[in-house]
Amino acid sequence: MAIKNIPEYAHLTETDVVELGEKLDAIRTDIESSRGERDARYIRNTIRFQRGLELTGRALTVGARKRSMWWLGASALGVAKIVENMELGHNVMHGQWDWMNDPEIHSTGWEWDNAGASAHWKQTHNYIHHKYTNVLGMDDDVGYGVIRVTRDQRWHPIYLGNIAFNTLLALGFEYGVAVQHLELGKMGRKDFDRADFNRKLAEVGDKVGRQIAKDYILYPALVGAVTRSRQGWRAALTANLMGNAIRNVWSNAIIFCGHFPDGAEKFVRQDVDNETQGEWYLRQMLGSANFHSGPVMEFMSGNLSYQIEHHLFPDLPSNRLREISVRVKALCDEYDLPYTTGPFPAQYAKSWRTIAKLSLPNKYLRDTRDDAPETASEDRFRDDSAVRLVATIDPDTGKRRGLRTAIAEARSRRRSAGAGVAPTLLRRPVRAGRAA
Repeated sequence: MAIKNIPEYAHLTETDVVELGEKLDAIRTDIESSRGERDARYIRNTIRFQRGLELTGRALTVGARKRSMWWLGASALGVAKIVENMELGHNVMHGQWDWMNDPEIHSTGWEWDNAGASAHWKQTHNYIHHKYTNVLGMDDDVGYGVIRVTRDQRWHPIYLGNIAFNTLLALGFEYGVAVQHLELGKMGRKDFDRADFNRKLAEVGDKVGRQIAKDYILYPALVGAVTRSRQGWRAALTANLMGNAIRNVWSNAIIFCGHFPDGAEKFVRQDVDNETQGEWYLRQMLGSANFHSGPVMEFMSGNLSYQIEHHLFPDLPSNRLREISVRVKALCDEYDLPYTTGPFPAQYAKSWRTIAKLSLPNKYLRDTRDDAPETASEDRFRDDSAVRLVATIDPDTGKRRGLRTAIAEARSRRRSAGAGVAPTLLRRPVRAGRAA
């Protein structure tokens, strides 16, 4: 089942967690004190680039009756929408640029090019998701209410459609974002507030309607008027459809790579009731995943290739996450914590693998819900639940042997058992670490 005691799962003592939190606070302080002109120049250049690319895409669709121009226009629009949603909208609405005091680049005034209303998204994402990251029953991003992504979600025949549901979600991801705030899962419950639902529904309908009018009525009609051709209108319409589909599929892939590959842990509800800042940091580190990226991939992902760092510091400028990652990885090494990352194709494939296999009931799955690639708990490391998990010190190297080492040993034992080989004792004699 999901992790109950986060510090214990991490093989950390209360003192360790406090120290880890203080060191992460120091990273925040350093970045905040060094924000300045280069960061402001970065975001303003990004805005200029995005707007220029969108204008280019719109212009190219005028000639979209030619197949080559259609593809160029649709691709330019798709990339422009990706940049607007990922590196601009998502990050601006997180408040990453509020320190500039520029009303045009401020979280309170930005409305993104997306079917989801900014005000709704800031509630469901900034507050609920980032506060309750991967907490079952509290974070709606765990499966988005339609996909089973952990064995802790009770199986139902509807999950046989996992793959189909995620395919549809990827193609229409902006509409999934739009309806998420409606909390459709609460319909039929005794505490369901019909008046509040109707208010939200009207707001969703207003934003969706404006997006449809802009992309599928206004711009195609303008192209049709310029070209004086029904074929031109139709080509512009389909180019806009493709541009939005490109953005939706890409956004879905980036977000899923940060939340559903192996190693992105899930947590039970009671763990966050009295959570300290250090414990919150620790949950973000364990519940998020990165993927390898260079400068282009960083930019096209909105720097969410550094999802761990983004979850630790969601309101720090995205262009600083690469340098933050160096210090976070060093802390993971110091405390022997996993730093979950891998190639983008591999991380995305692992997400789809989880979605595919969890369409089936648990009885058809090989691993247990305490020790599976997508679901883990403290019990993956022990037989006696009364034994507290703590880090030890390797007598030969003097290094901590904590969660990362324990996970590697558990995987080795599982592989040995699967191969029919008697598992060997991997731990050498060790002395206790800091007081439990």
